[in-house]
Amino acid sequence: MFETIHPAEAVSGAIRLPGDKSISHRWAMIAGIAEGKTTIHGFATGEDCHSTLGILQALGIPVEDRGSEVIIEGRGLDGLRAPAGMLDAGNSGSTIRMMSGILAAQPFVSRIHGDESLAKRPMQRIMTPLQLMGAQIEATNGKYPPLTITGSQLKAIDYTPAVASAQVKTCILFAGLYCQGETIVREPVKTRDHTELALRMFGADLRTVGPVITLKGRPRLEAKELTVPGDLSSSAFFLSAALMARQSNLVIGGVGLNPTRTALLDYLVSIGAEIKILNVGEQHGELVGDILVRGSVKRPGQITGALTAALIDEIPTLAVLGAATEGIDVRDAAELRVKETDRIATVAENMKRAGIRMEVREDGFTIPGHQKFHAAAFDSFGDHRIAMAFAVAGLSADRPSTIERAEAASVSFPEFYDTLRRITS
Repeated sequence: MFETIHPAEAVSGAIRLPGDKSISHRWAMIAGIAEGKTTIHGFATGEDCHSTLGILQALGIPVEDRGSEVIIEGRGLDGLRAPAGMLDAGNSGSTIRMMSGILAAQPFVSRIHGDESLAKRPMQRIMTPLQLMGAQIEATNGKYPPLTITGSQLKAIDYTPAVASAQVKTCILFAGLYCQGETIVREPVKTRDHTELALRMFGADLRTVGPVITLKGRPRLEAKELTVPGDLSSSAFFLSAALMARQSNLVIGGVGLNPTRTALLDYLVSIGAEIKILNVGEQHGELVGDILVRGSVKRPGQITGALTAALIDEIPTLAVLGAATEGIDVRDAAELRVKETDRIATVAENMKRAGIRMEVREDGFTIPGHQKFHAAAFDSFGDHRIAMAFAVAGLSADRPSTIERAEAASVSFPEFYDTLRRITS
């Protein structure tokens, strides 16, 4: 599928985004092992989160999927049943990594795989702690999906991940739900805390002291009625589009503003973006508010160290923003090489097609600012974030551009192109 992107001088209006993907995954998984019917309003509409719902159904959990509203009839910690076939995580690394923590504690064998892209993504970061807890896990070449997980009675561990990862932390905590005693995770760097907030909300005994998270096993998790805030990560595309346009006045309503996720906003403010946060409130333990953006970028951006880890998913879009404004330097981002695509390579290829100069390194890149995008035939390479990032690039091109394999955006944001047209028409 091709999508045509027309240049736009103004980005304005008011939009609301689909539900936060990270929260939707976690709430659905916990709801499946809670007791009773959980209703989730504003559930993420992308394919990734629906892969999670499909796996819950394959494990015997009744799920009523009404699009952005989902009803999950939880059967308790011990209510899952052996799947009839292989579980399919699709393109979702979040699904396979976090769900593996639950599967590792079941009294049956599970096989879980995904699409061609997911089959290339290493899984040792979750395999190691789960094996220490007593699970048996087999993988292709010892590290790639499909995973064969032989569940067993797990034992609690005190674990410090080698690399800070919210997905790894979640995997361990989900496995820890099934353990006698206390499971402890010591984070080397603080990561998003949606899992901790959600587990406490559903009734788990979980304490956080600085970087140390302690979970008491075998809780009784109770069903809830919930509303997912808008996805802050998805806002990066529209914030960048507004900051690149000559005229902008954009409001993004009802966005999740969890303090462990706001590095994107902090970064944009640091490079001179005029951003205001309005109508802040709390919803199910998560901060929610509206974002107003006007103006443009005033300073070049530098993303390195812990900031790189915090912004890893937004870097393709921020690269586009940097090229069109004051420039950007990205370091310590080797993890981009093992995302849905090698995102350093796919960003570089699309920049080349548009006539943008950049210096590429193994762990990042430098892009000079004040460059003009020329109309190009961009390629998503099957990666949703590459598709959306270069749709934003097309807004500042000299003539209409196209996105090849544009349907990749539906993995996380099926409504993306319609939303983009609405604020640029």
